[in-house]
Formats: sequence, structure tokens, C-alpha cells
Amino acid sequence: MSELATTNNLPSVRGAPVGANAGRSRATSLSRKQKAAIIVRLLVNEGTEVPLSELPEGLQEDLTQQMGAMRYVDRATLADVVSEFADELESIGLHFAGGIAGALSALDGKISPQTAARLRKEAGVRQTGDPWMRIRALPAPRLLDFITSESTEVAAILLSKLDTAMAADILSRMPGPEARRITYAVSRTANVTPEAVDRIGLSLASQLDRDPVRAFKAAPVARVGAILNSSPAATRDALLSGLEEQDETFAGQVRKAIFTFENIGDRVRPGDVPAIVREVDAETLAAALAAASAGGLEKIVEFLLGNMSKRMAESLRDEMNEVGDQKPKAAEAAMNAVVAVIRRQADAGTITLITDEEEA
Repeated sequence: MSELATTNNLPSVRGAPVGANAGRSRATSLSRKQKAAIIVRLLVNEGTEVPLSELPEGLQEDLTQQMGAMRYVDRATLADVVSEFADELESIGLHFAGGIAGALSALDGKISPQTAARLRKEAGVRQTGDPWMRIRALPAPRLLDFITSESTEVAAILLSKLDTAMAADILSRMPGPEARRITYAVSRTANVTPEAVDRIGLSLASQLDRDPVRAFKAAPVARVGAILNSSPAATRDALLSGLEEQDETFAGQVRKAIFTFENIGDRVRPGDVPAIVREVDAETLAAALAAASAGGLEKIVEFLLGNMSKRMAESLRDEMNEVGDQKPKAAEAAMNAVVAVIRRQADAGTITLITDEEEA
């Protein structure tokens, strides 16, 4: 507040000090724009974060020009303006900001996606504020769709606007050459203007509104793959054979979506094994390894044992010897439990499975 007492730092109307005319309310002679400029300058001088960037650009420009046209304010006028501002704040019971865009934002997740998309389209509404906030909230698979469908330059800007962890996750899901190309393109974004980034964000956000609302979140391949992952091996093999007769391409995609115990050696990274086995209780893990060993999957058993601590591996070998014969259903359940942990960790981003491109 002491800064506001000096004539060098205080705003005023151009030419003469504000409030020099005493005897009546000192704020009455000021326009609302002048009062707004005074309040904003006061808050800024006091170190308060004022999110002016959320205002429409026209209002930001008006406010800046008004502040530039003022010189200083006397203490009495400042007190009157602050008092009036406080009274107005006290009198507000509820504030509906942002028009239809603000309403849609407030009701996000509370009205159906179909209704929200229709209202946004009918009103021609674009997101108020930063469109990148909406984009950053998307799940990794949807962001990956965006990046792979856009030009390298746009993909580089999108990647740059994501949180570091999400950007790393997205890159890990991409084929090596494509990930390297986009990563290099990031180095070429130094001279991109904020206006260009904003336009790209608005364009990407508008694409979300044009997306048709789907009854199922997951794609057909993912849904069938998830079902078959939880099916007994005999059922899974029979269904896949039937699918290949009907649609060989779709069956091939489903096979890639399926992750079974047999895939561990090819799809799991050695460094991720400790995180996986920590989440499986020792009895189940021993039963799964014993079943795999008895079923001709010794390479996978050795892969898992070879990538955990020596002490734990020795302990599990002892427990495997004590498991004895298992009923097929129990053996499969134990192996499926290990697979379920791997899939859950992969979905959560705790581990990253090896892709077909990496295998190649």
C-alpha cells in the first residue's frame, strides 16, 4: 500500500490527479473502466495474482489502455473505490460467467456428451480461456490419435504443451522413427508465436466437438481382446480360429490386443519384472510359475526369475517345488492373475509393454 502513496507509481486520469475535488464521494466522477484500472493496479502492486488472461482480448486491451492513460490517485479516492468494489462483491450472490461456454464447462460430466456436443455446435461455442486445458485432460490413447493424425509440426507443438510425464508416455507408445521425428521437430518450435499455439489449440479442441459420440469407450478390437484375455485358453483359441474364418484382418488385430502368459517373454521389459512380481502375492506367483513350467513355458519362467532379486528367485524356486500337481483350472487362474497385474500396470502407465515395432 505504501507504493500507492507516491505520485510516481500511482494511476490517475490523464492530465490531473484523480480525487483532487474534495467534498463529495471521490469515486463518483470516475468511470467504471477507471475504477477497474485502479483496482487491478492495486492488486498487482500488492503482489496478487490477477488472471487477466482469462478475460476476452478486447477487455484486456481496454484495461491496459486505461491504465496507461492514468497517472496517480490520492488516498481518499483510492479508499472510496476500494470500498465500492468491496460492497459490490458483497452484494453478489451468484455469478454465472462465460455464457454458454461457461455453462458447458460447469456442467461437464453432468450432462450427456451428446447434449453437450449439440449445444456447443448450435451455439458455435469455442472454449473460453486456454483450449489446451481441455486437450491436456484427454487420455493417452486419444492424445496419441491426435498426434499421429496431425502434421509433424502440429504434433511437436501438441507434445510440448503436455505435462512431461504424459509426453513421455505418448512417445513410448509410438514407433521409434516417428517418435524421433516429432522429438526433433520440438527443437524447431522456438520461434512459434503464442497466437499460433492458441490457434492450433482451438483447432484441436474444435475437433473434439466434431467427434461422434460413441456408445462404447473402447474400440471393438480392444473389447474383444479384453474378453478373450479373461477367457480360458481353450475357449480363446476356439474363438480366435472362428474369427479368422470370418475376418482374418480383425482376428489378427485381436491377437495383437491379447496379452497372455505366453507373451511375457516378448512383451515385458526385463526392468519391469520387479514391479510386476511385487504386486503378485508369493503363493499365486509360485503357483503360476509352477504351472508355466509344467506347461512347457520354461523360458518365460526363467525370464521372470532371472530379472528379480536372486534371493526372491531362490525362494520362489523352493515354493514351486512344493506346489505339486495343480488342477488345470487353478493353474490357469494363477497365470491369469499374473497377466492381470501386468495389464493393469500397463494401463496405468507404471510399466510399458514392448510393441510390435520394437520387436521388429
